[in-house]
Amino acid sequence: MALPAREQLKYWGIAAVVFAVLLWFLGDVLLPFVLGGAIAYFLDPVADRLERMGFSRVAATAVITVVGILAFVVMLLLVIPTLIRQAVELFEFAPTLFVNLRDFLVERFPEVMDTESPLRQSLISVGETIQARGGELLNTVLSSAAGIINIVMLFVIVPVVAVYLLLDWDRMVARIDELLPRDHAPTIRKLAADIDKTLASFIRGMGTVCIILGTYYAVTLMAIGLQFGLVVGFVAGLVTFIPYLGALIGGALAIGLALFQFWGDWVSIGLVAGVFVLGQVIEGNVLTPKLVGSSVGLHPVWLILALSIFGTLFGFVGMLVAVPVAAAIGVIARFATQQYISSRLYRGLSDQDPE
Repeated sequence: MALPAREQLKYWGIAAVVFAVLLWFLGDVLLPFVLGGAIAYFLDPVADRLERMGFSRVAATAVITVVGILAFVVMLLLVIPTLIRQAVELFEFAPTLFVNLRDFLVERFPEVMDTESPLRQSLISVGETIQARGGELLNTVLSSAAGIINIVMLFVIVPVVAVYLLLDWDRMVARIDELLPRDHAPTIRKLAADIDKTLASFIRGMGTVCIILGTYYAVTLMAIGLQFGLVVGFVAGLVTFIPYLGALIGGALAIGLALFQFWGDWVSIGLVAGVFVLGQVIEGNVLTPKLVGSSVGLHPVWLILALSIFGTLFGFVGMLVAVPVAAAIGVIARFATQQYISSRLYRGLSDQDPE
């Protein structure tokens, strides 16, 4: 006999509270394992495809690991140092950038930008703050012994966790399925399949779109000759998972930098703008329909809310788990809505046949 609904809600509520408490107190400790699990989840379809091609699970995991190590080495030697250098230079260049903006506004709108103008003082203050805080943050992260140790540990633990989870992924899923309560196993499997479909479309699909667009923006902007093109491409690709936000932030940053660097060279400025227009065309007509699909199930506002709440409560780890939790809540909410619509509470007696 199944437990009453009230008892089930009590146990599921306790499980949710335990999860939140663990996330609150062990966030930093859980970070490598959350990242490793996300990587394993992302790569599991690749391993499954290799298995269908005749590889064993061990051989498929080994192939993926070797390719991953080679890609990481290439990034470590070619991309990451340049990215860090350009980020530091951008923070150092911020005061000059705002001075140039102030001079431009003084020339065009002298009545607004007088000596005591609040706008002028704000521009100077923002530039100095970015230089001080941004440089201080990067220097602290990159120079402190604890920061270096944490980064090294992250680079060591995350791949190990990802490899082990990828190797045992199918067995873990089968074991979890065996532990499901028998009365509710079909419903839980259906909900889990819907959640997996949503996550697969969003995390795997949008993750691939972010990587492709970030690489495209970085390579094309650097080819045009834009300063800090790699940083701009990285930022634009990173926030592409929120529709239109990546193009808006990256485009505004790139065009703003282009205006100061290429002022008067309207061809170069137009090329920078064209890069983002073409990127949006490719994303909307090719990448997103092919890799993500038409129905993801995660509304951008719901996603931003989840990221904000979990990021505020649980830090960076909270932001990592926000997407799967938001997807799960969305699927469960749709299921609950369907149950409500088919229930007597919603239908009442109006749909009963007259006697």
